[in-house]
Amino acid sequence: MSLGPDSDRDRSFTLAQRSFELMRDYCACATPRAYAVWYLYVSGTQPLLNDAVKRLTTQNGTLTSADIDGLHDTYIDGRRLAVEVDRMNSSLIAEVEGIMEMIEVSIRSTAQYGESLQALTHDIANTATSRTRLREIVTTIVANTRDVTANNRTLEARMRESRSEIETLRETLEAARLESLTDALTGLGNRKSFEEALRRTVDASPTSGHGGKPTSLIVLDIDSFKRFNDLYGHLTGDQVLRLVAIVMREHVGQTGATLARFGGEEFGIVLPETGLEDARAIAERVRNGVTGRELVKRSTGESLGKVTVSLGVATQRGDDNAVSLLERADACLFAAKRAGRNRTYDETEVDALRDVA
Repeated sequence: MSLGPDSDRDRSFTLAQRSFELMRDYCACATPRAYAVWYLYVSGTQPLLNDAVKRLTTQNGTLTSADIDGLHDTYIDGRRLAVEVDRMNSSLIAEVEGIMEMIEVSIRSTAQYGESLQALTHDIANTATSRTRLREIVTTIVANTRDVTANNRTLEARMRESRSEIETLRETLEAARLESLTDALTGLGNRKSFEEALRRTVDASPTSGHGGKPTSLIVLDIDSFKRFNDLYGHLTGDQVLRLVAIVMREHVGQTGATLARFGGEEFGIVLPETGLEDARAIAERVRNGVTGRELVKRSTGESLGKVTVSLGVATQRGDDNAVSLLERADACLFAAKRAGRNRTYDETEVDALRDVA
């Protein structure tokens, strides 16, 4: 039995209060996204989200802004998209069922018309048929033909309407698919888009023993990103992320390249048919492009100085899959970080460091 609107309101206030308490105790950020995640957590309606939150807080003691973004994209935005796709699929199924019903009506009408013609043809072939009966037969044929023509016109009109409706649904489904692969903040691909593109490109790429150019991968990380968030707030941090995305678009002109933000301040560039030397040159252009921009706080016009990024570059080898290629690119990125940040390291440099060690 319902307890009434006052009880629902009290419960909502209680959930909100508990959400704020958890956000204060376990979250490094206080944003609408963080509140949405914690509210869903305390409501208990998404067990998988609760499991993910417990795992992250157990491991790290807190939820970072990157954790919040990942949880929100997976369990809130992702759920909304799934509901929308289900709704559109239901509309598409209903539209197709309507078409099938009209086709069945048309088939029955055509079959009846054929049976009627066959019977009338038999009457015409009968030499004893009178002139009056012949006139009746012709009148019946004309009437039946008129009915079939009208049914066919109705079917054609319905098919035209359905074609337009199905095309609209197809475009909406495609837009939903693209939204599910897009990082809302930067407009680049998200982690799902990055992983799918990397796996697809590596699988389709020629290995070193078969000629042609392999796939190269650039991973980059914003240096001291946490400092920007701590000093200037998450809105400024978001501005930094957008800046990096803009520079990536400006300096990556390769056909078929995939640009993605696959972590909090981590980005990836998948470059099909690109050797290590060319990939490294692209990485350097991106690094210099970011360093060449001065960050200005929009609300005050205050200069916040320069943003720098560290990058790692790896190229596909004969036995590589998507995971092993990403691991080597990550190793190059970590080497660049250890060497002082604001630099690009590729596999040849990392291998040389290992040899020296």
